[in-house]
Amino acid sequence: MRPVAIVGIDCRFPGAPDPGAYWDLLMRSGDGVEKVPGQRWNARDFHSPTGEEGHSNTTEGGFISDPDAFDNEFFTVSPREAAAMDPQQRLLLQCAWRAVEDSGVAPQRLAGTDTGVFVGIMGNEWAQLHMTDYARVTAQLGSGNGYCMTANRISYHLDLKGPSLAVDTACSSSLVAVHLACNALLAGECDTAIAAGVNVALTPALGIFYTQAGLSAPDGRCKPFSADADGIGRGEGVGAVVLRRLEDAVADGQPVYAVIRGTAVNQDGRSNGITAPNRWSQQEVLAAAYRRAGVEPSEVTFTEAHGTGTVLGDMIEVKALGHLHSGRSGRPLAVGSVKGNIGHTEGAAGIAGLIKVALSLHHKVVPASRFAVKENPALKLAQQGLRLLKAPLRLRSGPTIGGLSSFGMGGTNAHALLESAPPHAARPEAPYPESGHTGQGGGATGLGTGVFTLTAPSLDALRRNLMVQADAIQRRRTPVGPLCWSSNRAKTGHRYRFALPAADTGELAAGLREAATDDDLLARLAGQPTGKPQVALLFTGQGSQYPAMTARLYRQSPLYRRFLNEADAALAPHTGGSVRDLLLSGDEAVHRTGWTQPALFAVEYALAASLTELGVPPALLLGHSVGEYAAAVLAEVFPLEQAARLIAARGALMEQLPEGGGMLAVRAPLTELTELVDAEPLVGVGAVNGPRATVLSGDAAALGRIEDVLGRRGVRTRRLEVSHAFHSPLMEPMLDRFAELADEIGGGVPKLPVYSTVRGRLLEAEPMDAKYWTEHISAPVLFGDAMARLLEAGPTHLVEVGPRPVLTGMARALRSAAGAGVHTVAPVPHEDGDGRAFAEAVAELFRSGLDPRWDTAYPEEERLPQRLAPYAFSDAHRFWTRTPVRAVPAADIGVVPDPAHTVRPHPQEQPAPNGRGAVLTAVRTPAGEEQTADPVARAVVEAVAEVGGYAPDEVSPLSLLYEDLGFDSVMVMELKDRIQERLSGLEAMSVQDLLPRLSSVGDLVGYLRDRVGSAVA
Repeated sequence: MRPVAIVGIDCRFPGAPDPGAYWDLLMRSGDGVEKVPGQRWNARDFHSPTGEEGHSNTTEGGFISDPDAFDNEFFTVSPREAAAMDPQQRLLLQCAWRAVEDSGVAPQRLAGTDTGVFVGIMGNEWAQLHMTDYARVTAQLGSGNGYCMTANRISYHLDLKGPSLAVDTACSSSLVAVHLACNALLAGECDTAIAAGVNVALTPALGIFYTQAGLSAPDGRCKPFSADADGIGRGEGVGAVVLRRLEDAVADGQPVYAVIRGTAVNQDGRSNGITAPNRWSQQEVLAAAYRRAGVEPSEVTFTEAHGTGTVLGDMIEVKALGHLHSGRSGRPLAVGSVKGNIGHTEGAAGIAGLIKVALSLHHKVVPASRFAVKENPALKLAQQGLRLLKAPLRLRSGPTIGGLSSFGMGGTNAHALLESAPPHAARPEAPYPESGHTGQGGGATGLGTGVFTLTAPSLDALRRNLMVQADAIQRRRTPVGPLCWSSNRAKTGHRYRFALPAADTGELAAGLREAATDDDLLARLAGQPTGKPQVALLFTGQGSQYPAMTARLYRQSPLYRRFLNEADAALAPHTGGSVRDLLLSGDEAVHRTGWTQPALFAVEYALAASLTELGVPPALLLGHSVGEYAAAVLAEVFPLEQAARLIAARGALMEQLPEGGGMLAVRAPLTELTELVDAEPLVGVGAVNGPRATVLSGDAAALGRIEDVLGRRGVRTRRLEVSHAFHSPLMEPMLDRFAELADEIGGGVPKLPVYSTVRGRLLEAEPMDAKYWTEHISAPVLFGDAMARLLEAGPTHLVEVGPRPVLTGMARALRSAAGAGVHTVAPVPHEDGDGRAFAEAVAELFRSGLDPRWDTAYPEEERLPQRLAPYAFSDAHRFWTRTPVRAVPAADIGVVPDPAHTVRPHPQEQPAPNGRGAVLTAVRTPAGEEQTADPVARAVVEAVAEVGGYAPDEVSPLSLLYEDLGFDSVMVMELKDRIQERLSGLEAMSVQDLLPRLSSVGDLVGYLRDRVGSAVA
């Protein structure tokens, strides 16, 4: 058998709400057994120490806390449907989600894949309680019950297309499910499999059965292989593992807990009784698993036994193990059983043992087996080559193999052999490339600062999970980069997007905690995008330069450094020196035109290329003057090398021109200046940046005369500090020489939308050729017109690609109604801009709906997967049965939402009359409560609330029936009938009539209002 990797784990068992707590319980030999909770049944009513007929001999067992809590809103399940669902379905949904997250994959990324779901389950007590009162059977109860639905529910909500099935082989169910999942993986039926087991005890029925069969321990505790063993103690729980073929897990860089080397399943056939174990069948299933794994018995270090603590069961299991291990010449096989800690979890027993073995191999220690100190001498373990784990067993370095047995009450036996993960799989060094990555090659990556991301379906959920992550990170010593990278991969896909750059784990934990408690800060760090951002890149022009611009970013960001080095290499043959060295040295020569223009080009090319490599799609481009050169490279007008040659020549030729020119910013429209400009042949319009933002350029003396006239008119003016009169008639002496070079280089039609500041509009299939670039030198910069046209195109974000933001401020003054909601982003927001500032720009785009190529944001050594704290589901909503178990089978089903929708770590139950546990009631609006004045809207809201089980005030016109309220086709049919009952005068309509109008409650109200007027039944 080819090896199968366990890459994700989640579980809830008695006394252990998560895998970490489960491991802690095992390592301290903890006891998860307690009195039967009153919420389940009144144990005293069914207790008889002597095991009278119809009674159990115990009042204790292993129970999980809060089995009634379910975050139905997270899964878009209506309260009515959630209340009808078997708690086992609810527990599995949340457990499977967390296990997938633990594997380092956002569950939404599995949508549409061939991922398989295999669930082991034994009990169906919810159906026994709720499907026997036939008058109350609903469509929701039908789909909320049944073994198949436990697996199908996971596949449905995660949109998984692979095999989906439930297995009932009694106590071996979940290990058989693992066996089937491994076979499906190895047969190519699926590439990922979720194998799970679940058991929730809702009635005392099985406890009574165990008692009547002579199998029940009076104290409710299994004591595996102990001299005190006196029977089974019931337990419950849920566990899920994510499985992959080992080679796939390694290729995708997923850390591996342990490797399944071989599994086998067989049957007792005809034995001493259908519930009696068969030694020879157990021997054979062990041998078959060893053969399939290619393992000799002597290679197995320890085995997690079935170990129920019944005298007969323990004896037969020991003899079966001894048949294979009695001849061991080395150390005896170490044996233990988790049932001593949590009881016999029945359908979940196999997954409980599998997770224990996987964690033991992962942590390199096998916990002691509870009750092992007082060994049963009749078992003669030493003669069988066995020993009980009376103390934790430290595992040696290198490969270690552990076994796991799970035997069904009806005779279906399963055994598995697991091995410690290979070092390269336990802590993978080579991460897998992101899906869809089409970057520019294998160059350096990394922003210099990581960005921790987290998503959630609501702000309350976001706050809750921020606090959980803060607490978990504070306890870790992991570098912040791998934590951030792992969050980018596993914590995505929900409506609210949170992003926080952080330099170390201490800062990150503090920032997460502060955001969780500060609403204003959370509003700045989280977004709720409705779509993908449409990004316009604005390339800054001359005048924005300064010594050492972007030097800090260069030193901190390997990604930016790579592209600035590319630009420097392209420019060096034409500049006679290194632009990069000029910038890093802080040389004031950056203000000389011959250096300014190539330096700006290099910086802007490097910023734009970095953004593109990060997955920022430039939908629109605009460059101010020399900024158009970097924009043209991005639009593939010409390659980097040719653009570098042209911009270097432009700067050099301009610097050779005589000095003495100047530029004058005037607070007036161009129309008021035309007469003055026409009167001065050596003055031209340098730029029109807005309706009242004009720049004149030309001879200094002539500009002085214009300035005097404008001063007398009360017009504000400002001299710009420039070396030459750019975009003026004084540029004419260089045009011929520049045109010759431009003819050699040429230029094509841009492949991205470019809003030309030469034309003042979008270029429509027009080449940016030699003629264009020559005209570009003397023509006015029509930024105002070009920017106005760009804003009309509807960008959501203006990202300024330059050494500091200039154009976004100018654009702000131009915004019309069309551009009022545009956001501005600056990767280099100030002269001290660094890797953190660039990371904040990426974070802001993520909050707005962008899905960056996160691999590009981190150097390779930081792209190491880390297991983050799993998603913290809300426990505010409770769904349970109201009627005591011993009452008539009909049970009222209800939902109790927490009115404040707040998290309650230890929710309080309402005491029921006569102390019979929690009373859960359905939320209903009082009959006299004031309703909306619109009768159609009132009828629709009431019908929607009734069908979905919501309070009317939870339903608004903006509520989406499918996405927000969890409606399905069955509920839509019922909704139609309820609406027709409430509205008189409504024309006959079919479900097909309604379907196109069901996007939101408001849409439905509008449609019905047109059909019925205002008459109400």
